[in-house]
Amino acid sequence: MTDRADSDSDTSGRPNLVLVHCHDLGQHLGCYGADVDTPNIDRIAADGARMANSFCTAPQCSPSRSSMMTGYYPHENGVMGLAHMGWALGDDWETLPKRLRSAGYDTALLGFQHEVPDEPERLGYDYVDSGTKRALELVDVVDDFFAERVDDDEPFFVSIGIEEPHRPFRREYLPDETYEGADPDAVDLDDFPYLPDEPGVREDAADLTALIEEVLDPAVGRYRESLADAGLAEETVFVFTTDHGLAIPRAKGTCYDPGIETALLVHQPGAVEGGEVHDALVTNADFTPTMLDLLGVDPPTDASGESFAPLLRGEPHDERDRIFAEMTWHDRYNPIRAIRTERYKYVRNFSVLPKVFVPMDVAPTASGREVHEEFHVPQRPAEELYDLEADPDESENLASDKKPFEPAAEASDPDPAHVDALDRLRDELESWMASTDDPLLDGPVPYPDIE
Repeated sequence: MTDRADSDSDTSGRPNLVLVHCHDLGQHLGCYGADVDTPNIDRIAADGARMANSFCTAPQCSPSRSSMMTGYYPHENGVMGLAHMGWALGDDWETLPKRLRSAGYDTALLGFQHEVPDEPERLGYDYVDSGTKRALELVDVVDDFFAERVDDDEPFFVSIGIEEPHRPFRREYLPDETYEGADPDAVDLDDFPYLPDEPGVREDAADLTALIEEVLDPAVGRYRESLADAGLAEETVFVFTTDHGLAIPRAKGTCYDPGIETALLVHQPGAVEGGEVHDALVTNADFTPTMLDLLGVDPPTDASGESFAPLLRGEPHDERDRIFAEMTWHDRYNPIRAIRTERYKYVRNFSVLPKVFVPMDVAPTASGREVHEEFHVPQRPAEELYDLEADPDESENLASDKKPFEPAAEASDPDPAHVDALDRLRDELESWMASTDDPLLDGPVPYPDIE
């Protein structure tokens, strides 16, 4: 299924790896241009490097995380839906912690993971503390972990999984003052050009801002402080990322950019530093190969992901000219596949679907209610094509508006100026699906048999 990582246990000189990953953030950070105050997370970008065009393989939790930890697309590793709903990653898959453990690393999980529904040790973690996944409550857990490793001889990999800013944005365990500065009337909706200026949208945007500014960002800053206080910062690769786009309508659960864009910040003292911003297209299927490469461990040679560590180190690197994304199951069937280049986005919809899929955690919210009729009632076309240079908000579909099973005579024609791009990207997407044995080519993907 996969080749094995370098099993050489000589770990002398290899750095530690600290991975901080949160839920549902997209690129909603100050360092990515969003109107949100995130000085601690922005400092990682200033100290290290920021990937400006980082995307996930799937706009939902488990499938995206399975790609990040294996280097394979969800339909390749079998995680085509949520882990707690029958789509767990199989125990025979080589994961990042398994590969690092084989290379002599101590491996630990603090907080959250969503590749399997239980027993995260089977993902390759020697130590697991899942007592909390709340960002601020993890501060002491992280502090203790680093303090206990001051005198360790072996390098370590620790995955720190944070729940926020997953829905709900207003959380009962947070004090009321967390949201005192969240003024819906003051929200800059330029960050959400795909949503209407309605009270519910403003309410959600304000609460999201508060959760990021008052909880997520301070917690991440404390994790870095603990690493430095333990004297480990200079020998550690520190990474911050997220699983997929924001949990708001037309983001999470879609293959539009707001659904698949991900923050990715990397700092390695002496190797990845100086505040570099890289515009290369990368996918989180590249994450495991890249991290292994940065740590001096041979990355897999047969994975769909590929290392961009040379780019981070300032070395020659053959950049991707396209990335792929997909969705199959969430709380309902939503089979879509997409290809994105620097210029275009092509989306193929494989069933009769609403105009915009809104996941179950977003639909009943203030913003979800505002767009219900607009997004849920119309039917989605079979194909979508967007010119990202002229239309970065992906608002004008240049493909035919033909719906699945609709006679072609009743549909519009594609924009003639972009027919060549439409044909080329359609062929490239189908070729990719065939080369990766995508089961969607054989028809609808059934829900897994679960007890």
